[in-house]
Amino acid sequence: MLIPKPQATSWCLSIVVLLATLALLPACSVNVKDKGGDGNSKVDISTPVGGIHVDENADARDTGLPVYPGARPKPKTDDGDKKSANVNMSAFGYGLKVVALEYVSDDPPDKIIAYYQDQLKKYGHVLQCHSNGIKADHDGGKLKCDSDDSGNKVELKAGTDDNQHIVSVEPEGKGSDFAIVWLRLRGKEGDI
Repeated sequence: MLIPKPQATSWCLSIVVLLATLALLPACSVNVKDKGGDGNSKVDISTPVGGIHVDENADARDTGLPVYPGARPKPKTDDGDKKSANVNMSAFGYGLKVVALEYVSDDPPDKIIAYYQDQLKKYGHVLQCHSNGIKADHDGGKLKCDSDDSGNKVELKAGTDDNQHIVSVEPEGKGSDFAIVWLRLRGKEGDI
């Protein structure tokens, strides 16, 4: 019986990986548009097994939630990063979609919370968590808070573990900062 030597086996494996990579490389497509004419960055990477698509030009309608009346998009950071994103990732039949936008309002948090509490009802029971950061967890597809219920940030969540609508509100001066988010996970049998 012939037993392969470890060096020969790893060398052969390296050759197989290199050949597979070279075979798939022509099938890959990468398109990066950094600060295009519209001032937004876009990245599209497609491979035979999946892809990543990121666009800074997110639309609030894609979250399934309206923008709070009178709210303004949160200003870009000092380095020019926009406070919104539409991200789609897929590989091997699984996928993740996240649409997130940040806003500012002159209204206090309690008014924004009341508004979105009502808006989120169409997606099911609305969970309210208080935290210093994102601490929500899941339990068998149902959302739950995993925090000590303290902090100045309020997160409203509705939906299921794999299809969540989230609003995060925190005080900022005399007004509020808030974000609206849609998070969708997909397994092999579903669509995003």
